[in-house]
Order: sequence, then structure tokens, then C-alpha cells
Amino acid sequence: MRSPSSVLIVGGGQAGLQAAGSLRDGGFAGDVTILGGEVHYPYQRPPLSKAGLQSDTFPAPTIRPSKYFNDRSIRVILGEHATRLDRARHSVCTSNGRELGADHVVLATGASNRRLLIPGERLRGVFYLRTVDEADALRAALCDAERLVVIGAGFIGLEVAAVARKRGIATTIVDIDQRPMSRAVSPQMSEYFMDLHTKAGAEIILSRTVEAIEGHDGVVQSVRLNSGEQIRADVVLIGVGATPNVDLATDALLQVSNGIVTDEYLTTSDQSISAIGDCASFPAAHGERIRLESVQNATDQARAVAAKLLGRGQPYSATPWFWSDQGETKLQIVGRVSGCDEMLVSGDPNEHSFSVFCFRDGKLSGIESINRPADH
Repeated sequence: MRSPSSVLIVGGGQAGLQAAGSLRDGGFAGDVTILGGEVHYPYQRPPLSKAGLQSDTFPAPTIRPSKYFNDRSIRVILGEHATRLDRARHSVCTSNGRELGADHVVLATGASNRRLLIPGERLRGVFYLRTVDEADALRAALCDAERLVVIGAGFIGLEVAAVARKRGIATTIVDIDQRPMSRAVSPQMSEYFMDLHTKAGAEIILSRTVEAIEGHDGVVQSVRLNSGEQIRADVVLIGVGATPNVDLATDALLQVSNGIVTDEYLTTSDQSISAIGDCASFPAAHGERIRLESVQNATDQARAVAAKLLGRGQPYSATPWFWSDQGETKLQIVGRVSGCDEMLVSGDPNEHSFSVFCFRDGKLSGIESINRPADH
């Protein structure tokens, strides 16, 4: 494709930052603009559910200072949301009434918390966790908390639960599925973390749904399950996944299906628009189309799109990897675990050092490891 003379990146997260930086590092001399809806410069999200909650204060984990952008002539607009993508005019309208034009638009719009639409979800003391502002609010609440209920036994929920137990907070985890992290890890790894959190003092309730969050005078007091159980709580964290931010693409009539649909070069159904990171649905092995939420995927896709815009594009084929710190335990995952039909365990879970090798159709598809980095 012809290299553009200007690039507008919609999204001020790690994907947007990496795309802008890689363009400049690759010698792009045109205009580069990042449009970010948050008031913060791009920051790391993973620490928000880990180190970001372990003490009473935590500075925003900003990745680059403002000087980085100034030195590279990268224009950054913060606290301003994209409201409309005009494909005919090659422009984006913003919440402040501004119209930003560019030869090529990179959608790095990320994802948002999946909301749990039940009674009491808006009570004081009920939190979601994705942004630094949400982390600040949750951290302040945990300072005085005695009982935490985590709805959702995914990565974020379990990471927060581990921090809460370390802080001496009575913690209950509730999930609709039959095992923790069921959509992301093997049954063997689920069993290991079930045991880990239980031994740390957390109560885990599985195969239950939350019918309501109940309170008094607008403040949370308990969580009611479909079994009739009432669990006392002064803080509730809802962590039931995320949904890709696709409204801009949908309104612009781009192809959307569990994310903004791209080809192997991360180009959308409009050749002048790319999509990267949490919002992008891209082709993978076995003829599947996937969407990944990870730092690795965000930054690798950003580099790939920058290379494409510089005339050096290659089909995106990076091997995904991911990690999760839960208490003192680090889980590392490389490749893809979902859809595997054979699993082999190497090492001893009782010694907190083992790996699960996951195979699909006789081929190694992914590896999960606890304290065995050499297996990767």
C-alpha cells in the first residue's frame, strides 16, 4: 500500500502508544496524532490489579513522559473521545466538536468492562477495574474494607482476590462456571489456582449466579446468589470480562464481529483504516478468527501496522503470550490453550513448579507454566 502522509491513532493505550512510537522509529516523517479518551498519558493496565492495590497509594504507571511525545513530534490529545468516523472525509469527530483528518486511521479503541446488569450494580461500594481511575477508587475502598466479594473468577478477579487476602480482607469469589479461569486455562491449571486461593483463605463458590447486590441507604451490604445464599460485603468487585469498543466502527459501517474485523495485515474493510489491540478481530490458525486482550498482542499488532504503513508490511502471525501474578505465584502462558484436545503435565503442582503442554490435533498449541520459565 502507499504510505500515508498523516496517521491518526484513535486510542491512548499501549497499542496506540506503540503504533505512534514505531512509526517514528521506522522513519515516518508525516503527522502522527494520538486521540485518547482518558486524561492520562498512556499507562500500563496490568499493575492496576496487582501492585496497584497492595498499598494505600500508587502512582499512575505511565509508560512514557510527555517529553517522549514532544521529542518525536507526536501530537497527543487527551480527555477527548472520538464520536464519529467519517470514512468519506477521512476524519474523526471528537466530543469537543473537533474534526481531525488523516490519510490513515488506526483504531486502537480497546475494550470496556462488561457490565453485570442486576439490581444493586450501581450501589456505592461496587466497583469495576480497567482504568487507573477505577483502580484509585477500589484501592481507597479496600483501605477500610473487611469483606470483599469478587464476582467473576477470571484473571482480574483472582489477582484482586490475592491482594485482598494479603491485606487481611475476608474474600469470597463467585463464578457462574465450574472452574476458575475456565475460558483461559486448562482444567489442571484451574485446579491448581483453586487450591492456591483456598489455602490463602479465600472462599470460592462456583456454578452460581449473582441475582442481586443488596444495600442500605445506597451502600452495598451483601450479595444474593441464585441459590438463595447471602454473602456479606462492604466492597464488591465485578470482573466478568470485557467487550470490544466497536461503536465507532459499527456506526461507520465497518465489518464488526466480536471486534473490528481485519485481514491478516490488520486492515479493516476500509483500506484506509486499521484496527489493533483489544478491539481487533483477526485471522488465526485453524481458520479461526480471534480477539486477544494482552499487552503482547497490543504492542505486536501496533508494530505490525506501523511496518505496513511504512511499506514493510507482513501478515500478522506473532505467537501470543500472557502472564498473571496471583499472590506470590506467576502464571505464564504462551500460544493458545483453548480448543486443545490433549494435555500433558510436566513437573509437580505440589512443588509449585510445573507446566501443562497443550496439544491440538497432535501439534503443540500452547504451554502454561508455574515457576518454570525454561519451558517457554
